[in-house]
Amino acid sequence: MRAVIQRVERASVRVQDAIVSQIDRGLLVFLGVEPADSRDDILWLAGKTARLRIFSDENGAMNLSVRDVFGDLLVVSQFYAFCEHAQR
Repeated sequence: MRAVIQRVERASVRVQDAIVSQIDRGLLVFLGVEPADSRDDILWLAGKTARLRIFSDENGAMNLSVRDVFGDLLVVSQFYAFCEHAQR
């Protein structure tokens, strides 16, 4: 399992020029999953992502998590691309 995580002010997913999902301030997560990944792996990554301290506090220090700032998450599955890459 792999995740690329980006802090965003807003993000959206478009399919054929139509927005199918969007968020405001939060985390954009590109997620790659493979058959060997377990439920424990998923729960660990979800918890780790929620606890990442990558938002600025009142002093400008990156000390707040997405939960602390009541942010959103947009998870984009890269399952197919990840598995194709892993097989090469």
